[in-house]
Amino acid sequence: MIPESGKSKGAIAVNSQAALPPWIVLDPLFQGWLLEDIGRGDRTTSAIYIEEIEEAPPARAEWIVKEPGAVAGLPFARRIFSLLDSRVEFTPTIVEGEYCQPGQVVAQIKGPVNALLSGERVALNVVMRLSGIATLTRKYVEKIADLPVQLVDTRKTTPGLRLLEKYATQVGGARNHRMGLDDAVMIKDNHIVAAGGIGGAIARVRSQIPYPLTVEVETETLKDVKEALEHGADIIMLDNMSVEQMSKAVPLIRQHNERISIEASGNITLETIRAVGETGVDYISTSAPITRSTWLDLSMKIRG
Repeated sequence: MIPESGKSKGAIAVNSQAALPPWIVLDPLFQGWLLEDIGRGDRTTSAIYIEEIEEAPPARAEWIVKEPGAVAGLPFARRIFSLLDSRVEFTPTIVEGEYCQPGQVVAQIKGPVNALLSGERVALNVVMRLSGIATLTRKYVEKIADLPVQLVDTRKTTPGLRLLEKYATQVGGARNHRMGLDDAVMIKDNHIVAAGGIGGAIARVRSQIPYPLTVEVETETLKDVKEALEHGADIIMLDNMSVEQMSKAVPLIRQHNERISIEASGNITLETIRAVGETGVDYISTSAPITRSTWLDLSMKIRG
């Protein structure tokens, strides 16, 4: 468990919904990224600081935000520096996910200058990418904050970065949809065509999947919704429907079975998400916070 802010030196408090993936999973990724950047050695740093790594002079640095946004990924930055040198002390000065202003210091770093300079780019790249996602996610969440609906992400992620990008949406206030194809069953349009219809697709799936898995069905019309209800879908996705269509589909589903979860998806924007949420759906899924976000600019400054 991550300690709450202020309970211990250098503690990183994260959004209560954000769960850090285990290091045994992430370390190989971080090591690969460090190897990609350092290659056969950091030519510049090793030429300026010719001492052996054990004798490298200590340095202090600060991470500074250069534009407004929610900062995410500080636990990963600390881990990246520690993989280079365990003596590096990476101390956040903010709570993970905090919305920061230009010029604000978000972390203080102390350790061998070699490690600070060699790990700078990889660590910053990770945090800038994740902070951009958290920032845009937060904007979407704020649009529906007073409604009984939750924002969820999708599997439209950068290959190799899914765990981190989905972590960032959590920091921004969203919930994760399935992490992969093995998490749950989602019967989409192409599955329905291949199976000859919604009923046939659900029947085949029910005969094969383990008991705990839920079955979600993508629907595009009220006719699809009725068929999904008749064949016992656990979750019904209203895909690319107009607000008017969703306003008819939601009460239809509720009247049939109040326990069925309803998800809206497709063409969700900051301009449309509010109206979608007001239809009474339980979840709104969108890839936008990940696919449309831009990096949040941060920099590291050595202070001596």
